[in-house]
Amino acid sequence: MKGHSDQVRKNLEFAQTTWGGLSRTMLQGLEDLTARYRLSVALGDIQQIDGRWYVTHAGLLRIAQRRRCHAIRTSLQKDVSDPITSRWVFKATIYKTPSSRGFVGYGDADPSNVSTLVRSSEMRVAETRAVNRALRKAYGIGLCSVEELGWLSEPSKAFPVARSSNASHSPNGSNNGQPRLRDRLCLLIRQHNLDPTLVKAYAADFCGTQTLKDATRDLVESFLSHLSSSAKEDLDGLICKLNSYAQPVEVKQ
Repeated sequence: MKGHSDQVRKNLEFAQTTWGGLSRTMLQGLEDLTARYRLSVALGDIQQIDGRWYVTHAGLLRIAQRRRCHAIRTSLQKDVSDPITSRWVFKATIYKTPSSRGFVGYGDADPSNVSTLVRSSEMRVAETRAVNRALRKAYGIGLCSVEELGWLSEPSKAFPVARSSNASHSPNGSNNGQPRLRDRLCLLIRQHNLDPTLVKAYAADFCGTQTLKDATRDLVESFLSHLSSSAKEDLDGLICKLNSYAQPVEVKQ
């Protein structure tokens, strides 16, 4: 089928451009996932992390939409949640049809199992994880979701990336079919074990703005390309550059 072959080609090309150096096994896996679930790399449906493919929340929702999911319901499990310690547990139920008995998934989150980038967002992370697990169960998706890993569950508050005033906004938070800039930035930070605070300072300086949130989308896109190239070509040099943005420690007399 022409539509299928076009999607496979686009996914392979975009994956190679985004991550580069993918093994033949990884590319074959991506081709299979494209055929089976119609996932799109460009739309952010799937991510490659440490040599494995992971589906995203946006990808799971698109699968559910294509298969005409009837309803998604979530509920906070108050008896096992603890607001004082920021521990939250949610139950999600997926109804594939009006008469479906429902597929249930649970999601939990607390400061010990989420990234520091999403601290204080544990409640939303827990609900997202519950929905993802229920969707994977309902539609027989064996891939683990990115959000269940904890490090990319929500856009980081540390990187308030601005969008161009004329950009179109889609419900999943991406513009013009591209993955969210915050997600791409967090991915680079994790892949190369970079310091988020120093990257934020470097990004603002690179974009010539007081803070990163003041930068246009085009400037942030340029910074992401620069950061990715620098990390691949000279990681030690990049770390040295980042360290130059570290605030000096005051020594009290």
